[in-house]
Amino acid sequence: MLINFFSIFLKYFIDILPSLILGFTLSGIIHEFVPQNLINKHLTGKGIKPILLTTLIGMILPLCCFGALPVALSFRKKGVPLGPILAFIVATPATSLTAILVTWRLLGPLVTLYLCLAVILMGLVIGIIGNSLPFKPVEAVTEGCPMCNECSDVEKHQHHKKGIKSRIISIITFGFVDVLKDLWRELLLGIILAAAVASITPLGDIVKQYLTGWQAYVYALIFGLLIYVCSTASVPLVHALISKGLSVGAGLVILLAGPVTSYGTILVLKKEFGWRVLIIYLLVISVFSLLLGYVFSLIAPPDFCSKLPAVFNGQECH
Repeated sequence: MLINFFSIFLKYFIDILPSLILGFTLSGIIHEFVPQNLINKHLTGKGIKPILLTTLIGMILPLCCFGALPVALSFRKKGVPLGPILAFIVATPATSLTAILVTWRLLGPLVTLYLCLAVILMGLVIGIIGNSLPFKPVEAVTEGCPMCNECSDVEKHQHHKKGIKSRIISIITFGFVDVLKDLWRELLLGIILAAAVASITPLGDIVKQYLTGWQAYVYALIFGLLIYVCSTASVPLVHALISKGLSVGAGLVILLAGPVTSYGTILVLKKEFGWRVLIIYLLVISVFSLLLGYVFSLIAPPDFCSKLPAVFNGQECH
């Protein structure tokens, strides 16, 4: 079984490696050429536009939930309303360029498109609700690049320096050093969990026996709320679970709820915005993850699972 595990792990790693390389490269390009002050400039209104903008920006920014939190708090310091802040906290970790590419590779274009639309919808809903809640932004303060705040030696970074060589170094440094440093543990954990699910035969029997019907959605939601796996790392895990018999709708629940409900997010929301905002946040995520997952199970074609790429032998589809 151990040999089978390492074989499957290697196959998963090789299968998603090209998407990861492209995603990290694009992450560095976005960080280098999209200035933070341009992002902040359009987010101080209280209508639907700032919510939509923060949702779309969050979907492409190369940040996990932990990296998104300091940026979200910087928005608060600049006077951004609660709605766009909550939309950003939902959309940023829920997906990214890397996650989109890996989702396309392992779960196909239909899941990828639906997941992106679902994230936009969740961002808009939580944003609109957030704008209706009483909230007093703090006074704006001057700060440096929020995405570099956690760097212990910022002056050594090449970010935003002129010259082709410096730009290339900056792209590589941010994409393959800074972002990878934040994500490698979650990525490794996600692939390990996926390989474990695929290699442990009794687990497939458990999925088929217990994770069916409405119970699958409840367990998927509980799993997503309790265990944080970043958006990119959760894709191979969900692929393995679906291949073992988990409903694709329940798999969507994990993809939607898991990345946006880390313990870090929960603690920061409670500290900065209070219990009321935290409870509303978790309720919206839970309800919409279940609803959107179930809707996808209704619209997915009957042969959806059989068309998934089989990255390991003995793939089962139900």
